[in-house]
Amino acid sequence: MKTLKVKITFKQGLLGTMTGDKEVYRNFIGSKAPDASTIEEEIACVGKEEVIDKGKTFFPRNKDDKPFIYDYQFKGFFKSACSAMSKVSGSLSSKLKAFKKEIDLRVFIKDRENIIENYETITECQRPLRAMTMQGERVSLAISEEIPAGATCTFTIVTLCDETMELVKEWLNYGAFNGMLQWRNSGKGSFTWEEVK
Repeated sequence: MKTLKVKITFKQGLLGTMTGDKEVYRNFIGSKAPDASTIEEEIACVGKEEVIDKGKTFFPRNKDDKPFIYDYQFKGFFKSACSAMSKVSGSLSSKLKAFKKEIDLRVFIKDRENIIENYETITECQRPLRAMTMQGERVSLAISEEIPAGATCTFTIVTLCDETMELVKEWLNYGAFNGMLQWRNSGKGSFTWEEVK
């Protein structure tokens, strides 16, 4: 077993992913969660009633109203990074078979909630979403909370196999090109990382 504590610093803003509508969130999580206690925990993190806006996405908040990133969101990033790196000749990821299973069963984030720090204010990011439908191209507006570039998040990664940690480092390096959470292909959520003690 190997442990790596890292601090990531966001190069561009990071966008919230949780819907402001608790009923939509309850139904979505309810269809995927393994037990009822998980559903209620996550719904409680959506935010205060008076700030809920059904057309906007938010960051989950802890009991002290601090925004955080869930452990599974990092694992989702690792899967995306590994998928991209698996096509890069000579990369460690290119040698990995069944990478989703590898990440699910052998890579863990120590804490469920990982606090985002070192920023002053949360702003909004508005952007158009384009989709080609049977009726032609449709455009809608997406609005999300945005934590600015320079914010940090410190978390601990645990792997069951020592060699898996070298893969994790490769995936973290990929974060400089394609970030986390929403609109990452535009560069949002991209980051650099460093090992901390």
